[in-house]
Amino acid sequence: MSAAPSFAFAGQSFHMLADRALFWPRHGALIVADLHLEKASWYAAYGQPLPPYDSHDTLDRLAALAAGTGARAIWCLGDSFHDRDAADRIVPAVAGRLAAQAAAAKLLWIAGNHDGLTGGAWGGEVADELVVDGIVFRHQSVGGETRPEVSGHFHPKLRLNIRGRHVSRPCFAGDGKRLILPAFGALTGGLAAEDPVIAANFAGPYEAMLVARGRQLRFPCPGRPVDDVTASGARAARGA
Repeated sequence: MSAAPSFAFAGQSFHMLADRALFWPRHGALIVADLHLEKASWYAAYGQPLPPYDSHDTLDRLAALAAGTGARAIWCLGDSFHDRDAADRIVPAVAGRLAAQAAAAKLLWIAGNHDGLTGGAWGGEVADELVVDGIVFRHQSVGGETRPEVSGHFHPKLRLNIRGRHVSRPCFAGDGKRLILPAFGALTGGLAAEDPVIAANFAGPYEAMLVARGRQLRFPCPGRPVDDVTASGARAARGA
């Protein structure tokens, strides 16, 4: 496992992992979002054949992180499966790996907008959200939430120009109150961390964060107050 610097959030100490995950030593919990298992088979069903290895790749990385961190629990923050019919397409080898992972560490499946509660088929517990030590863990950030919140859904990515080369990397997006995790799945795309759709989840400036060579790198995102987003939307609706 790559080096994991400590990361303070909501009065708790986490480890931000370069492998697109969060680890909470206090609870031995590995936290991931948006695995989108069986995405390739979904595309294949609609006539766009892709190599059927995305689920294996995602589960390889998940198992390696669970072993490397010594995780006693794995919390999957929604869209763990690409669609509600994924269970019908999973081959026995992948189903067996999911069952083995559930036996090795306590699995919690948070419902997402894509997958519903299909994770229950492979053991573990299912829930709409989880609250631990005053922090709420859910799939998609909820406007008006007053508690510290960790979520997924938006697949934030950091896009940089380094010496004339455009580089894009999955990243975390957060401030002192809210944290949005990058997508963990092998075939997941992303949305620029500074995109207004992501910025609307924060009350002001926030940061895009990632881990490289054992160091946590932070990049400011200006954001804009939620009231401004609402006001601008109202003006657009009025044709202003």
